[in-house]
Amino acid sequence: MEIKTAEFVSSFTSYTDCPKSDIPEYAFVGRSNVGKSSLINMLLDRKKLAKTSQSPGKTQLINQFTINDNWNLIDLPGYVFAKVAKSKRKDFSKLINDYILKRDNLICVFVLIDSRLNPQKNDLGFLRWLGEKQVPFCMVFTKAYKLSSSAVNKNLKYYKKEMLKEWEALPEIFISSSEKKMGRMEILEYIDKLNKTVKL
Repeated sequence: MEIKTAEFVSSFTSYTDCPKSDIPEYAFVGRSNVGKSSLINMLLDRKKLAKTSQSPGKTQLINQFTINDNWNLIDLPGYVFAKVAKSKRKDFSKLINDYILKRDNLICVFVLIDSRLNPQKNDLGFLRWLGEKQVPFCMVFTKAYKLSSSAVNKNLKYYKKEMLKEWEALPEIFISSSEKKMGRMEILEYIDKLNKTVKL
């Protein structure tokens, strides 16, 4: 897939505020500081379309981007905020959950996971929740440039082992690096394939 146009639409505090759309949407979500904004900018070949920050939790709204005029990329807040009050975390959880469960044209959720870390309880819990709600999703392991390929594969193998304790089969998995543009074409080709099969 060639990215011809990528436009920021707006930010929203609730899925009910998002404009109705008849084109496919793909949501990107993960723990705070997983490198989500950098990955989005890399995928869309735009340096500053999604705002990056050194402090976790920069994204606190639903950010909508329209790509090539035929699909939307949705940037969701992180599902773990280390530096916000518990009440605020509940607000973010409701925002994320409502969007994922109630947005009619959501096709797939891309769950971003830090490839440097062992399986995290919050990540596994979120994946389990998606499975229980029968929400289509895939996994994107980020920051792979910070590890050797053998270390990435070792961590990925460990993750698969942990997931297969509860899952009969694994979802689509991508390994990415925003700095090296690793995984870019694979992810875009996957979205392109889904775009060609869905009917809204």
